Amino acid sequence: MIARLVGVTKSYTLGGARLDALADIDLSIQDNRFTVLSGASGSGKTTLLNLVGCIDRPSAGHVFVDGQDTSALTDEALSDFRAASVGFIFQSFNLISVLSCEENVEYPLLLAGADPEHRRRRVRELLAAVGLQGHASHLPGQLSGGQRQRVAIARALANRPKLVLADEPTANLDSATGASIIALMRDMQQREHTAFVFSSHDPNILSQADDAVFIRDGRIVDRVTSPAVLAVSPPAMGERP
Repeated sequence: MIARLVGVTKSYTLGGARLDALADIDLSIQDNRFTVLSGASGSGKTTLLNLVGCIDRPSAGHVFVDGQDTSALTDEALSDFRAASVGFIFQSFNLISVLSCEENVEYPLLLAGADPEHRRRRVRELLAAVGLQGHASHLPGQLSGGQRQRVAIARALANRPKLVLADEPTANLDSATGASIIALMRDMQQREHTAFVFSSHDPNILSQADDAVFIRDGRIVDRVTSPAVLAVSPPAMGERP
């Protein structure tokens, strides 16, 4: 098990009133699997992803990642833990525009203090794995959306994290490019032996999932294991108690 949430609630105050974005969440995420958090806009799936990724803290409850109770860490310790243990892929790519492809992939390795030879070797390995070995010196502005997302995938895996989180990774891509990115992420997940967790309502991602968690109004309404079961329409499954 790579992550576990116990009694997690996330609340915000809006106009003097309390709003629960998530309420009493209990969830386990397994190692080396493709897990999708799915729900309509505003359902709480991105909030849940941010808690699993240690980007945010719960208002109540505990979030365990790789056996560590992240709720008990100081902000500085949480930042260090996140950098070492979690990789991130964003729908807007979030590449550093003035850095080349290889420099963007190398950046997490620099932050981790990896030695130069290891950095060079790892960057070459990852760019080859995502099919961009011929684009190492290109800047993000010289790449297509699909190529930028490939760089983002390579960067997320640079430090060999046990957990990679992806927030709507195909939202800004056309359907054909999105399908190729999903296939690449599945290949990299298996190659790197890591767990991928997505927030998405893209049926193509759902069809590739090992596990799916359906969220509505800040609560988990359904959990499904096995790609065959996921052939059922998600809205229908979400109606089950």
